[in-house]
Amino acid sequence: MENEALKDLFETDVAVMDPQELNGLLNDQLILDVAELIEAYPEQETLIISGLSIQRAVSVFKILDFPTQERIIQSLPGAKARDIINELPPDDRTAFLSELPGHLMKELLKLLRPDELKITLSLLGYPEDSVGRLMTPDYIDIEPEWTVQQALDHIRENGRDSETIDVIYVVDENGKLQDDLRIREFLLVDPKTKINELVDGRFTSLKVTESQEEAINVFRKENRVALPVTDDQDTLLGIVTFDDVMWVADEEYTEDIQKIGGTEALDEPYLEINLLKLIRKRGGVLIILFISEMLTATAMQYYQDSGIFIKFADLILFIPLILSCGGNSGSQASTLIVRAMALGEVTLKDWWRVMRREIQSGFLLGLLLGIIGFIRISLWQELHIYNYGPHWFLMAATIFFALIGVILWGSFMGSMLPLILKRARIDPATSSAPFVATVVDVTGIIIYLSVAGILLSSVL
Repeated sequence: MENEALKDLFETDVAVMDPQELNGLLNDQLILDVAELIEAYPEQETLIISGLSIQRAVSVFKILDFPTQERIIQSLPGAKARDIINELPPDDRTAFLSELPGHLMKELLKLLRPDELKITLSLLGYPEDSVGRLMTPDYIDIEPEWTVQQALDHIRENGRDSETIDVIYVVDENGKLQDDLRIREFLLVDPKTKINELVDGRFTSLKVTESQEEAINVFRKENRVALPVTDDQDTLLGIVTFDDVMWVADEEYTEDIQKIGGTEALDEPYLEINLLKLIRKRGGVLIILFISEMLTATAMQYYQDSGIFIKFADLILFIPLILSCGGNSGSQASTLIVRAMALGEVTLKDWWRVMRREIQSGFLLGLLLGIIGFIRISLWQELHIYNYGPHWFLMAATIFFALIGVILWGSFMGSMLPLILKRARIDPATSSAPFVATVVDVTGIIIYLSVAGILLSSVL
């Protein structure tokens, strides 16, 4: 039966259908189609998962989003929940359990078989954002003294329980990693060939305590489906697969986008997060930005006392223009640097190159916009569209130099702030566009009115 036909069935009433027939239909569907069915009919999610064979139920459960997984595991009959939690791959199980509230995690841990419980507790014992949380102990390892034929026999016997058989790991008698060999290297040589003849010792591994962010960068460079995970003595502890790293990368990317947008990272889908929690996630940052923006008013009050706004009231017209240009340049620089750092293109040691580059680009961008601003005032004055008074040229020069200064400063701040936060071991993404714009607003008004004070002081 096609998936659309099955959806039509759920549109009517599955309760009148024979359970065995329904289960048979569900087990004939593709994994992705079943997942879509659960998304389309959340009120039937328990019925759908319950009707699947355990292996297919596990395959579907793995690709569901966390809130759906949590609902399902709590609503399933005890036996089905126990089977699913035990059959989940260790890395997927660890990722799921680590997201749960403490009391629910404790209840599910009680359902695990002793061997699975030992593995799970071991993985949960690693730091939350470490490679150890991602790795699985389900891999194929062989000894260097074996022949290729012995290795192939070992793979046939044990490969079914492995996360992947694309890569096979060679370890010595002490469990120390010697090499990782792709399966095609076994298939293209004489079965009598010794494994140690294929070993060249050139491999890339991850340390169990390394950050998941570093693992993402290594996978991006190495283009491998899996990488081995070792301890400080190079003992093979497990492997991390590409799909797990991509899942983490997606989460990291989502969090960074939310932080760059000026809000705390949401740990739930937007439409499912509690409204008060959403307000708290957004409100804290808004309050900080609002209080910071008050400094702009303080700076303007200081210059108001100098009488500059009385003599040149038209300066006020250009405040939004000046500040928005500075904020935009800062936001651009911040976003570019945060992304470059996430991709490993920029590190802390590159700070001087980054600063030099942003000073150059900030000056040229400021020069470009400054010229446009100067031309705009000149044209409006010459074409009698607006009269800026007898000192219009000085005003145009003020806009010209202020734009250069503010955009240069915005680019500098936007590029350096992520590096400073990284140095302080704070997520660079928190130097969000709104935060950079606020900092540049406060300092930008000072730059603008200082330039005005210098150029217009002779006619005040």
